[in-house]
Amino acid sequence: MAEKRDLYDVLGVSKDASQDEIKKAYRRLSKKYHPDLNDAPDAEEKFKEVADAYETLSDQNKRSQYDQYGHASTDPNFNGGGFGGFGGAGGGDSFSGFEDIFDQFFGGGRSASRNPNAPRQGEDLQYVMDLSFEEAVFGKSTTIRYNRKNVCKTCEGSGAKPGTSPETCSRCGGAGQINVEQNTPFGRVMTQTVCPDCEGTGKIIKEKCPDCSGEGFQSERHSVKIEVPAGVEDGNQIRLQSQGDAGKNGGPYGDLYVIFRVKPSDIYTRRGTEIYYELPINIVQATLGDELEVPTVHGKVKLKIPAGTQAGTTFRLRGKGAPSLRTHHTGDQHVRVKVEIPKKVTEEQAQHLREFAKESGYEETKEQKGETFFSKVKDAFKDKD
Repeated sequence: MAEKRDLYDVLGVSKDASQDEIKKAYRRLSKKYHPDLNDAPDAEEKFKEVADAYETLSDQNKRSQYDQYGHASTDPNFNGGGFGGFGGAGGGDSFSGFEDIFDQFFGGGRSASRNPNAPRQGEDLQYVMDLSFEEAVFGKSTTIRYNRKNVCKTCEGSGAKPGTSPETCSRCGGAGQINVEQNTPFGRVMTQTVCPDCEGTGKIIKEKCPDCSGEGFQSERHSVKIEVPAGVEDGNQIRLQSQGDAGKNGGPYGDLYVIFRVKPSDIYTRRGTEIYYELPINIVQATLGDELEVPTVHGKVKLKIPAGTQAGTTFRLRGKGAPSLRTHHTGDQHVRVKVEIPKKVTEEQAQHLREFAKESGYEETKEQKGETFFSKVKDAFKDKD
């Protein structure tokens, strides 16, 4: 079995990272390795590894236990390290483990004081938008449609049938948690746990809303206009504030992250603001020169091919590339010449080529050595990468 990586290393953050830094790292890596966006064979495994790391480090209690006991704390049968901290055999502060365990038994976590009825922001959502090569270069204005949770219009988010209201849970008094006696090595102590009657909400809905089944939310088709900025690349994303799921208890909406997936071009290659194009020409054009029309994303332009142009020569078309997202600069298009050698020639054409070879200093006697004039031509115009 492969050794588990350190959870902080998985997210690429330091051990004293803030919760905000951990959340940002998770968002970035989850998008990078999402199986719908990444075709790599190990993408799904890395995506799960990132999700597992975030699940532990985003929870203050789990993070505290992980800092103390390492990967053992993520085991479902973890019992606080078997109280091994008392003897100091585990190294470090021999009392730090005791404090963690004491907090665990006596409800010292932050979740114990959370108000179940406090406003909470809705969940963030992701939307993958497919773009053509040209749309990514120039941007576009469009409207996207997707499902998100909205506050139920029938019950206005209360979850209760119209004409009724949620009642305060009699078991927990609206706190969402109850005290439970528990046997521990210290004797019988009181611990806090989620109220089983209201499931931590602090409220009981006796007559549920028929349209949302007591959830307070309904999944609805939502539309939003989006301006795709010119110059985006595959994997780039933008955040649309308050376009995610509705919040709870009057909390704000979450955000929508639009991730761009750009379709490759059949003729162009792009690296940042630079665009690359391969131009096929024949040996006559390469030898005598020519003026040709070259396609660019901005339209066709004329390009002069000087006489004697060698295979692999690259010409630069200023300002015919892609715009930068951060500046007003537009890149260039690079045109690389590829000289095509005819596979078949007529006898008359061959005779002309032999005459050309003779006048150019080629010795036809080399044909006897297996080095024909045509092989010399091919070698002369072969692309040198």
